[in-house]
Amino acid sequence: MCGRFAMLVPPAKMPLIYGIEDEPDFPPRYNIAPTQPILVVLEEQAHRISRLMRWGFVPGWVKNPRDFPLLVNARGESVADKPAFRDALNHGRCIVPASGYYEWRAGPDKRRQPHFISLANGEPMALAALCSTWTGPDGEEVDTVATITVAANVDLAPIHHRMPAILPPEAIDDWLDVKQVRAAEALTLLRPLPAGAVRFHPVSMRVNSADFDDADLLRPVTPEMPVVALPAQLDLF
Repeated sequence: MCGRFAMLVPPAKMPLIYGIEDEPDFPPRYNIAPTQPILVVLEEQAHRISRLMRWGFVPGWVKNPRDFPLLVNARGESVADKPAFRDALNHGRCIVPASGYYEWRAGPDKRRQPHFISLANGEPMALAALCSTWTGPDGEEVDTVATITVAANVDLAPIHHRMPAILPPEAIDDWLDVKQVRAAEALTLLRPLPAGAVRFHPVSMRVNSADFDDADLLRPVTPEMPVVALPAQLDLF
């Protein structure tokens, strides 16, 4: 699954990396958690734009979001069959830019050690996602989003059996093109990354609390003692 992630891409680089027409005003975030506003990229009237959305999907037909479960992730294998996501798969496909995400590995003592996972080539990620706008009884609108998960690849399977559906650059156009690319074709883009495509390292338990949001969260640690400095090769931009 994906329950926390970091987004450190400078706004000036967003148009070049994700093809959007604007430079979003989104500061570096090191520990983004569900229910918080996150940056989302989508196509609207033939324009690729960015927008802030609540991480926690609410279908438009829900009457009261308080009575609806928090949908942070959607399983790629069953998303087409779920009433909550069916319409969004056809009309609300989007991506969530990320520099990496966190996953927790359970040890033999049942202690769960967080790891930071990023692409091995140092490039930012494009997480496949679905978005929906919920409209309240008084006309208020809330844009919401859920990231999509697939089975973990061979590298990540020892940490967790699921991983985000991370789109390669050549798949982004088709995923976002809800006009020309049908849902069945878009589903074929949701697959685990090949072996060797990611790198990861254990990080501080501080990431367990969304109150912490600083660069130290990315520093590699041993089980008990944090490393003083980030390795020079850890390029997250």
